[in-house]
Amino acid sequence: MNRIFVGIDLGATNIKFGCFNGEMELLGKTSVPTNADMGPEAVINRMDQTVRELISEKSFSLDNVIAVGMGSPGPAKYRDGIIIASTNMPKFRNVSICRILGEKLGKPVVLDNDANVACWGEYVVGAGKGVKDMVFFTLGSGIGGGIICDGELVRGWDGNGAELGHIIYRPGGRSCNCGQRGCVEAYASANSTAKRATEAIEASEKSSLEQVLKEKGQITSKDVYEHLAAGDDLARRVTDETAQALAILCVNMLHVTEPRRIVFAGGMIAAGDILLERIRYYFGRHIWTLKKEPLEICFATLGEDAGIVGAAALARHYHPQ
Repeated sequence: MNRIFVGIDLGATNIKFGCFNGEMELLGKTSVPTNADMGPEAVINRMDQTVRELISEKSFSLDNVIAVGMGSPGPAKYRDGIIIASTNMPKFRNVSICRILGEKLGKPVVLDNDANVACWGEYVVGAGKGVKDMVFFTLGSGIGGGIICDGELVRGWDGNGAELGHIIYRPGGRSCNCGQRGCVEAYASANSTAKRATEAIEASEKSSLEQVLKEKGQITSKDVYEHLAAGDDLARRVTDETAQALAILCVNMLHVTEPRRIVFAGGMIAAGDILLERIRYYFGRHIWTLKKEPLEICFATLGEDAGIVGAAALARHYHPQ
């Protein structure tokens, strides 16, 4: 019998689905609107329906499905399969999503943090393949993360560990949405990169980005990197500040978990080598000199499929047969 594993990436706007064979080869994928405002029951019913339709379209049946994995933003009780709350899905409070969906499908369902799920996907078949210890960062509006030590995810006693974007970078520094001050997220995320460029222009610093701000009313991190490539001095300084913060984060993670590879994912890696090389440069400047470190710093390779790949791979990890 063909073994099938299903991966679900639950987002506030869309839910992505993928079905995979035992070798984690993608057999088919789809997505549907989340419609979270309709409440958890409607969303879970839609999940059930879409999984059945996807499996059927590929000429399989539920009998072929071994297990289902799901990635979701926190906070949650991941071991118990319960979403505690969600900023972007306010009706999701203490929802036993794994139990409910599992009963509908008649299959085991596992839940994990969306960053952990993407991390696991990169570890199994992406940029982390071939190593047993890695650290993963997602660079977007915030900074998420995942840690794998000796082939297992690090979750902490309550399952909400590896909140790497909230490691303190500058005590008493910029305020972060989490309530702390000085988090690396407040200095190195896409939003904070754009914010620092905007603040500099508003303080009368000269830059070609000033015209972008006038025309669009805002600056994005993409604008910063485009103007850096064109030689803008402010864009270079802001990028260096971002890269240095991320490099120091890499140094700290090296000393905490000693990963073999650090992988960056998320929308901000579209900046390409111009960002990656600056991170590597500052890492080299800040790392100790006691011994040479063979750590690799690279970009993720799975793109938008990381969530469904990682969710299915976690389902296989916990339910291999």
